[in-house]
Amino acid sequence: MSEEKKTVWQAIGTGLKMRCPRCGQGRLFKGFLKFAPECSHCELDFAAGDTADGPAVAIMFVVGTVVVGGALFVEIVYMPPMWVHMALWGPLTLLLSVGLLRPLKGVTFALQYFFKAGTVETREDWQEPQ
Repeated sequence: MSEEKKTVWQAIGTGLKMRCPRCGQGRLFKGFLKFAPECSHCELDFAAGDTADGPAVAIMFVVGTVVVGGALFVEIVYMPPMWVHMALWGPLTLLLSVGLLRPLKGVTFALQYFFKAGTVETREDWQEPQ
């Protein structure tokens, strides 16, 4: 473990990699969306981490913007039949939603650790936000 101060961007990067927010080594997840009980490297307890609905809400905003914006653009520019829209936007919505859920859950947990939110254990090697 490094003793240098870590930044919020490093916390976000650690979350995107789905690694322990303290050491950056251990895996954050045991299953697809279930947190591991603790870090296999530094033994940080992950039980206190609760991301609630934060990642799902963020995904709804991102995916909704991309899909609705894309559908409107394609409709105005190309005017395809309805089956083209269903073939494009249905699978894209599903892929983006499922694909973003795990990394955003990791980022939310890492940011909880960084900002010392709730009962997530923290360390002194994280910088205070400015």
